[in-house]
Amino acid sequence: MKATQTKGQMGQVDFVGAGPGDPELLTLKALSAFQRAEVVLHDRLISPEVLQLAGQNARLVDVGKAGFGPSWKQGDINALLVDYALKGQRVVRLKSGDATLFGRLDEEIDALDAAGIPWTIVPGITAASAAVAGIGQSLTRRGRNSSVRFLTGHDMQGFADHDWAALARPGSVAAIYMGKKSARFIQGRLIMHGADRATPVTLVENASRPDQRVVATTLDQLPADLAAAGLGGPALTFYGLAPRDAAKAVTEFNKELA
Repeated sequence: MKATQTKGQMGQVDFVGAGPGDPELLTLKALSAFQRAEVVLHDRLISPEVLQLAGQNARLVDVGKAGFGPSWKQGDINALLVDYALKGQRVVRLKSGDATLFGRLDEEIDALDAAGIPWTIVPGITAASAAVAGIGQSLTRRGRNSSVRFLTGHDMQGFADHDWAALARPGSVAAIYMGKKSARFIQGRLIMHGADRATPVTLVENASRPDQRVVATTLDQLPADLAAAGLGGPALTFYGLAPRDAAKAVTEFNKELA
């Protein structure tokens, strides 16, 4: 897809974090950029409720990617961003969660820099923050873990490798993005490096949304319980965290009201 410049003022691209799905979790700055946009290039996982907040005259373009499925090529997305901006359009590149985390942000910025197009980044609430709030826990805790790892379950080469020996140590906590399909691979690597099979693992599907689901399991039972749950939406996996009892009670109460 070739970018062609027209006469007139140069456009701009705002990289906006759309948050995990609840429209009330958008920042004011994100909402402002979103409503000024003439063109919105958005990910597949952006919730319909968030997309409804776009400016009345904004053109919405779905450039979503699906893990191991049909996807837009990154080069085509880059070219589309450049093309719209060179035509003088105010473009929002709307990314699920926070644009700086597993969002291929650098590749798109590099394309804009090469074309001399100005851009800004508007941070968003990442899925890990919303999901951990949904299970009543914190990502770090004195006496348990002073650090937390943000990992991806798969990358461009397939299932992603990590420092499994460090992750297998007692007290480790990790937030694993795109980890459903790689659950058995992750389980095997951790157990091979000495992780306790009883280590808690929690999966949160559709974090922050009305249809949020929580699956509490252990490293030993992870693949089996994941298969039994049949999660169809985006899910974040917490290694080393279990839902707090109070959060479980709230979840069950909300189910009864539904």
